Amino acid sequence: MQEKSLKKIDARIQRVKDQLLALGPMRPGTLTRQYRKPRHRQGAFWQISYTHHMKSRSEYARPNEVAAARQEIAAFRRFKKLTADWVELALARSQKRVQLARASSNLESRRTRNRPKLASAANDATNIPGSI
Repeated sequence: MQEKSLKKIDARIQRVKDQLLALGPMRPGTLTRQYRKPRHRQGAFWQISYTHHMKSRSEYARPNEVAAARQEIAAFRRFKKLTADWVELALARSQKRVQLARASSNLESRRTRNRPKLASAANDATNIPGSI
């Protein structure tokens, strides 16, 4: 019965993997519209800001590149969410596996404890003090 829960988690992990494979081009960052003269909203331009290898960077984006940049940024956000989901599922699977292993080892130890000890019972009868 508990094996079914592991199979369910495995199936969910596989769905996450399939969704990751379906992602297209991606890039980190945010896309914002900036102004050279913000008070007068003059000189508008698009800027992509992101951090990579602990270094913050900004790039200009031309108006004809904005749609593609939005899609790539959305794909990257989806990638981050899917990988976080994968990690959560992997942790849940690991915890369930450990729980099942402990439960089965407890079952085995109970079975061995409840078995009669035939060989040791005969030895105990010969080792009774004062029976010489």
